[in-house]
Amino acid sequence: MQHISLVIVHYNNSAVTSRCLRSLSKLATKGFGYSVIIVDNGSKKPYTLPRTLSPSRFLVVRSEQNLGFTGGNNIGIKHAIEQKNSSHVALLNNDTTVHRQLLVKLLTAFDERPGAGIICPLIYFTKGQEFHSGYTQAERGKVIWYAGGSIDWPNVLAFHRGVDEVDRGQCVALQPVDYATGCCMAIKREVLEKTGGLDPQYFLYLEDVAFSLLAKKYGYELYLQPSAIVWHDNAGSSGIASPTQRYYFTRNRIYFGLQHGKWRRKMTTLSFAIRQLYGGAQYERLGALHALIGRMGKYTVV
Repeated sequence: MQHISLVIVHYNNSAVTSRCLRSLSKLATKGFGYSVIIVDNGSKKPYTLPRTLSPSRFLVVRSEQNLGFTGGNNIGIKHAIEQKNSSHVALLNNDTTVHRQLLVKLLTAFDERPGAGIICPLIYFTKGQEFHSGYTQAERGKVIWYAGGSIDWPNVLAFHRGVDEVDRGQCVALQPVDYATGCCMAIKREVLEKTGGLDPQYFLYLEDVAFSLLAKKYGYELYLQPSAIVWHDNAGSSGIASPTQRYYFTRNRIYFGLQHGKWRRKMTTLSFAIRQLYGGAQYERLGALHALIGRMGKYTVV
């Protein structure tokens, strides 16, 4: 029987993580088993499961250091493969809630697309957490956060398809994507074994885009399964446009372009890095400098 492990990285905000876990406790299954691995990523106060959740299905793995999104997920991935013998692993942000049929829909998509290595759900903003106002009450909870990912190579940018649009049925079938989002992606075990998981050099942000390209290099396809649904609070860990986000986005964008771009894209990336060095805000300048000198991994911004 197939088994899928959901890996959730937790850092300090117990209320947010527990809300996510309660939604996972209601997941439907159909011919497969599932477990949830919560990686406590160096939280000041160790995370404990709510009493209503079964320790036979929900397991907390503690890291004494904050290893970032990449390192935390890699701990969970290793446990899922070695301890749970999972056929699939799904990475899921802790600031999410999920539809009851999430895993059923994702695993069905793998059956329909044998060449798929990674499949993502359709992701909405959590109701009331949208970027913009002006939505009706009926539209809230159906505003798209991710309906597939695309890469703008001339500008070395990755962006979400459909963001801020109300879902009116424009996504109805499995469709290929350029990259999968780390907010929620289901991955075949063999992909993780071949790629080695997420690149810890990124620590936080754009690691999902780099991982997607690596999976493609191994010949795997990536898809959006729009009938699988997740709701996301958005930027719950670092804050929108915070110093942390500015630093890691700038640094990792440059690192990504130099690592994965062809020579013209590398030149575009170097041009961007120079502009940030001389004209960016404080943490953007620092991020650009660190990317160029190879100062990667964890950096404490504030």
